Amino acid sequence: MQLLSVLTLDTMNPAVKKVEYAVRGPIVQRAVELERELSEGIKKPFTEVIKANIGDAHAMGQQPITFFRQVLALCSYPELLNDSTFPEDAKSRARRILQSCGGNSMGSYSASQGIDAVRQDVARYIERRDGGGPCDPDDVYLTTGASDGIVTMLKLLVCGKGATRTGVMISIPQYPLYSAALAELDAVQINYYLNEEKCWSLDISELQRALDEARRHCNPRALCIINPGNPTGQVQSRQCIEDVIRFAAQERLFLMADEVYQDNVYADGCRFHSFKKVLFEMGPEYSDTVELAFFPLHLQIGSLYFLCGFRGGYMEIINMDEEVRAQLSKLVSVRLCPPVPGQALMDLVVNPPQPGEPSHEKFIKERTATISALAEKAKLTEQVLNTVQGISCNPVQGAMYSFPRITIPEKAVKEATDKGQQPDMFYCMKMLEETGICLVPGSGFGQRDGTYHFRMTILPPKDKLTTLLNKVKEFHQKFLQQYS
Repeated sequence: MQLLSVLTLDTMNPAVKKVEYAVRGPIVQRAVELERELSEGIKKPFTEVIKANIGDAHAMGQQPITFFRQVLALCSYPELLNDSTFPEDAKSRARRILQSCGGNSMGSYSASQGIDAVRQDVARYIERRDGGGPCDPDDVYLTTGASDGIVTMLKLLVCGKGATRTGVMISIPQYPLYSAALAELDAVQINYYLNEEKCWSLDISELQRALDEARRHCNPRALCIINPGNPTGQVQSRQCIEDVIRFAAQERLFLMADEVYQDNVYADGCRFHSFKKVLFEMGPEYSDTVELAFFPLHLQIGSLYFLCGFRGGYMEIINMDEEVRAQLSKLVSVRLCPPVPGQALMDLVVNPPQPGEPSHEKFIKERTATISALAEKAKLTEQVLNTVQGISCNPVQGAMYSFPRITIPEKAVKEATDKGQQPDMFYCMKMLEETGICLVPGSGFGQRDGTYHFRMTILPPKDKLTTLLNKVKEFHQKFLQQYS
């Protein structure tokens, strides 16, 4: 007699079955299969798979910052501190980090909230960034990338059943971490739509519409903002941020500001404004009352600086109830601590080589080159895509993605529906099979009914990005001819 499994699809946690994460969904799985088939000599209409689905800079060939790698090498293998080929400022940083680690080893656990010295450096960085406003290191929590901090805050916020279930307002299009986390926590996702016709701007009237509708069936408690936008690449104006803060105060909403891409702003006339800075400049009426958690994680130490795989970052909490803060400390202690190498790297991001130090000139040169290249590729992406009939691309003002709108003929929509696929999933899968280009369908991020998009990163080297864009152009023209 065969025993039935204890854990089956019918008996597992139903909330987990609702979780979807398009960035690593079926398209990416197929891309991996195609790479393997190419390596086995199976003939395809292309010679390589170009993964433009995710912001993994170094997988795309971007070079890391030398100083960061030097310090991490020294921390990982302290015997190198005796090597004269390493600059003295790198050695000094490595010694300070190691002295902050238990047993002078980066292999030890840290405090659950993060290494004290790193949190102090983060606090000083925030003060410099925001023009001198105070930052208490005790309000800073080091995290394992953006997802760790965001999910931790959502865990604190979510409660209730039925009509009292917590609702969380998220932008559409959104980064699917949010929808996935809310599904797993069995919270209510409240969609507010960005205005594509106005370069994905945020309208307070749309926030109010979404909130009023949601209050009929749940208890809205939090508002999430992504600035600069992912997947949409917009940069919110200071006026917009002020309006959002006033809205959160008026409606008694906990504000979560995802500022991961703060260092990536390219478009003329655009400037990053931190929610904390704006909040405190609005005066005590808001700075003493609005509850805020922000996540300025510098691309999870990813595309601008080092490797996404190090999973470093931080969050700061503002105006949190002291009893809730104690619960937050308990919650983060369960995971023991964020990865210590990621914490060390975070310290270097917020405290890079200073003028007069041996590594400063090279650091500035490498950092400037990276930002300049991304700005050039952002403009190239917009220009090329907008030459294609049936594709419309807003300016990539910041972050590292474009989210163009695509025309899908009714004949293709019907074929996709007959196959049980979203039309843009059908489109992206067909592009992958015919060109080797891996993109993410817009339906994975959310979009207005009747519109279709895809997300692509601008990270590939310029020559490869040019090839990618030309292939997209050729494919789309062929697609329209086939299904018109």
